[in-house]
Amino acid sequence: MENQHSQAWLRAMPVVFVLIWSTGFIVARYGMPNSPPFTFLLWRYIFSILCFVLWVKWARVPWPQGRVQWLHLAVTGVLMHAGYLGGVWAAVKVGMGAGLTALIVGLQPVLTAIWLSARGGHVSRRQWQGLALGFVGLAMVVSRKLDGGIEVTPWSLTMIIMALVSITTGTLHQKRFVKPCDVRTANAVQLMAAYVVTLPIALMETEPALWNAEMTWALAWSVLALTLGGSSLFYILIQRGAAAAVTSLMYLVPPTTAVMAWVLFNEPITLVTLAGIAVTAVGVSLVVRPPKITA
Repeated sequence: MENQHSQAWLRAMPVVFVLIWSTGFIVARYGMPNSPPFTFLLWRYIFSILCFVLWVKWARVPWPQGRVQWLHLAVTGVLMHAGYLGGVWAAVKVGMGAGLTALIVGLQPVLTAIWLSARGGHVSRRQWQGLALGFVGLAMVVSRKLDGGIEVTPWSLTMIIMALVSITTGTLHQKRFVKPCDVRTANAVQLMAAYVVTLPIALMETEPALWNAEMTWALAWSVLALTLGGSSLFYILIQRGAAAAVTSLMYLVPPTTAVMAWVLFNEPITLVTLAGIAVTAVGVSLVVRPPKITA
């Protein structure tokens, strides 16, 4: 019975991850107007580190062994937290539309597959078709937000490209170099590295943070759900699965966010959006579906 529960949880992990990760844009809508991006992220890292350290102490789990392991975890933390989150939040803060942001970051599965192919990794024809189909669906989902009002500046474009490169490189680095270890201690080390990099940038921001109800709610959800939940699940999925299959789940985030925005903020969903959601789901299924075993 216990084994059945474990298998059921493993199958549910991708779904839970997509649902949690999709709330990131919802949180940004609440938190962004009340704080400069790197200040918000700095507080997110501080409270997340505190939660993980207390969790580690309570559970008495061992910390990663060896300086090399700590170094690799620090590199992934800088890339996947400071680089990715900092780039996305900074781009949105200076006016880049959420649709364009999601579309550019949505290139991650394609970049991952290209890198794997260049390194001799196996990406099947079916998976390439799924990646292409997923990106087409993603473009359909965010197309209603790709209008002439989007402000694209050299700074915002640099930030969002930094986010794309950071999350892609961080995922590949973790899959290749980080040895299996407890997800709580691994996340704590990653967040400590992200904090060190983010601190000097946050100190240069002149806009004060407004500690109102929206800011508090956004920060609490960012720590408890997105970092302790979403980042931990992403870490586990990378350790357990193929990089191309895991990153293809990112295609499902914008469609899920669109549904959440419709429910929470009454943002309209068009027929093109619904069609895009369906196309994206088919594309991801082609990537993550295990190959047929022939006799």
